[in-house]
Amino acid sequence: MEELAKRFATYLAHKMPKASNIEVADVSRIHGGASRETFRLNAAWDEGGHRVVRPLILRRDPVASLIETERDLEYNAYRAFHPTGLPVPEPLYLETDLKWLDRPFFVMEQIVGCAAGSPFTPDPYGPIAQKLGKQFWTHLGHIAAADPEKLGLKMDPVAPDECWSRELDKWEKVIDEDELCPQPVARAAIRWLRRNPPPPAQKISVVHGDYRSGNFLFNPEGEIKAILDWEMCHLGDPLEDLCWAADPLWGFDNKELPGGMLPRAESLRLWQEASGLKIDPKALRWWEIFNSLKGLAIWISAGKEYQSGSNRDPILALSSIYPTDVHNRVLAKELAALSKEARA
Repeated sequence: MEELAKRFATYLAHKMPKASNIEVADVSRIHGGASRETFRLNAAWDEGGHRVVRPLILRRDPVASLIETERDLEYNAYRAFHPTGLPVPEPLYLETDLKWLDRPFFVMEQIVGCAAGSPFTPDPYGPIAQKLGKQFWTHLGHIAAADPEKLGLKMDPVAPDECWSRELDKWEKVIDEDELCPQPVARAAIRWLRRNPPPPAQKISVVHGDYRSGNFLFNPEGEIKAILDWEMCHLGDPLEDLCWAADPLWGFDNKELPGGMLPRAESLRLWQEASGLKIDPKALRWWEIFNSLKGLAIWISAGKEYQSGSNRDPILALSSIYPTDVHNRVLAKELAALSKEARA
């Protein structure tokens, strides 16, 4: 960490020519992310006759990643949403020159005095669960309601009737390339999803891509202060985000209490109010099944990365065990129900 601190101090001197006596201290790795190396640190410098101290977050591309993403998409999402009042950290620098830290990275403010609840515990939020839930689903609705063009986000366009196929193609390809053994449940889900496409998207929205419990920071008073991990951000059907956030995995396998915060009906109602959109039951069910498949693809990829030795972060080994089991069971149950309905 000492070498990283020295090199990052040199970078800050390059970015802040008016600063002097720059020091970087308290560098520590934040484990848990699957697509970036994340470090917290404190930077201090003299400027304008004052000593400035600022906690920062450094997000650096890893040697190997669970999910292949573009760091500029994540950075630009922070930059686009920060002025809107949505709680996201302030983005500061995006750097692609490898001479500074060997790999591309970006820097943002560190949100202090906050925590992230684990979705893999029965009651991650305790007495503030309902308060958090109201904000959680409302913020997601505001993301869906936002106009990507007005935000200035430049991302690959997609037609309303192509959102589903583009995403299904993407995650099926991940399974094709990374499966270490046959995946019969995943293949059955893919067949059903292709044979039963959803209605076209009501609108093309910014899709966070990983909006869920565990990916936001909150303070002890129950206020969401930062929505994190925008590395899979893209344009698409806003129901994709809604169904990922409501996936049973993030509610400790409890579909009726998504994210461990609010009952399902209330969660969906809050999202509709904030987004101004209506939920089509057929589309909702399609995107729910898709998102469990997407999760399964991610966990399959995690197992491949860990077993191959490309990335030995223990979270990849964990991801390939428990979440894989959950999503296999969720999909098997949904597919059995669909088969029964078809025979009725």
